[in-house]
Amino acid sequence: MRSVGLDLGTRKTSYCIVDADGSVHRGTVAGLDELVAVLGPGTGPARIGFEACREAWHVDATLRDWGQTPLLIDTTRVRRIGVGQHGRKTDRLDAEAIARAVERNQIPLAHVLSPERQRLRVELLTRRGLMETRSQSITTVRGIVRSQGLRIPACDADRFLDKVRACRLPDAVRALIDPLLAVVVVAHQQLCTLDERIEQLCAHEPAIRQLTTVPGVGLVVAAMFVSVLDEAKRFGSGRQVASYLGLVPLEKTSGLPGQRLGAITKHGNRYARSLLVQAAWCVLRRGETTDPLARWGRALAKRRSKKIAAVAVARRLACILWAVWKRGVAYDPEHVAELSAKGLERSADVIASQAKSLRRQTAKTHERAARLRLRRAAAARWSIPMT
Repeated sequence: MRSVGLDLGTRKTSYCIVDADGSVHRGTVAGLDELVAVLGPGTGPARIGFEACREAWHVDATLRDWGQTPLLIDTTRVRRIGVGQHGRKTDRLDAEAIARAVERNQIPLAHVLSPERQRLRVELLTRRGLMETRSQSITTVRGIVRSQGLRIPACDADRFLDKVRACRLPDAVRALIDPLLAVVVVAHQQLCTLDERIEQLCAHEPAIRQLTTVPGVGLVVAAMFVSVLDEAKRFGSGRQVASYLGLVPLEKTSGLPGQRLGAITKHGNRYARSLLVQAAWCVLRRGETTDPLARWGRALAKRRSKKIAAVAVARRLACILWAVWKRGVAYDPEHVAELSAKGLERSADVIASQAKSLRRQTAKTHERAARLRLRRAAAARWSIPMT
């Protein structure tokens, strides 16, 4: 079987093929379609390695359709297979290093998400882009209005245009901000449609319903957590999940006495990590006083700082979410202090606690549906010309 290395680029793709007899063939093409003659159906079986990147899912699916064996490489460990060795790094050399690693069967594999989780991830990232666009436009509008000596009252994004109407701004100022308000209107309407699609996708994921029983965790946080981990059984412990998401501290103790820890590694999916930190802030600010996680986080905030406490709570949230998902149970505050799958499994026997957690999740669902209805109504009002 042939061993193939691909170095995928935005403008060109370099490939290196090592045949069973040891002969090497190299080349460069403009895109994946031009590799049909070399790796397409009927060209013989091949094991093809390539680094994880934006188009990796598409390349993986295409190669499988061609009858080949794709090997997605973990980008954090490419140096161990010889990529960039001796300070020499070109597309041609990278492709050859990958092909040689495939031949030696030394590819550090990355996990490929299932098609369902891939679609969920894309929808969530699209939502993130729309949220950022809307927020940036609102911030710019507020800045323009302030530069004219006026102010728009503070409010959440869903009520922003209603506040703008209530301000009765001069026509000259209105003409300055109308293009940005049009962007806000379109982004808000698209967000409503996208939230409905995400709601439908999550309805087919039983794990997401269980994860939303955890305090501070809503539909988006739970959906992103599921789309990043894909399968709870991939991990052996909550600490592995926290490390995968970059929520564990750096450690530099080689050759030194004792243990020296630094800031968190920030490896893994940045958006999932930021959502967990936001959920942690919700726990610290609005969590129930009887919840052990909230009490622990607030006590830590008094000893250290609020920011350190937020990251620590986010790390515990990741462990709790993994344990809830793996054991298929609802959140039970009685066993949170143990932070173990075993403790959460025992909580399944506590019917009253489970019922309370499910009631919390149902309340979140109703609140989310009511908020979406209000946003739909607001979007309909916003479609009316502003002037």
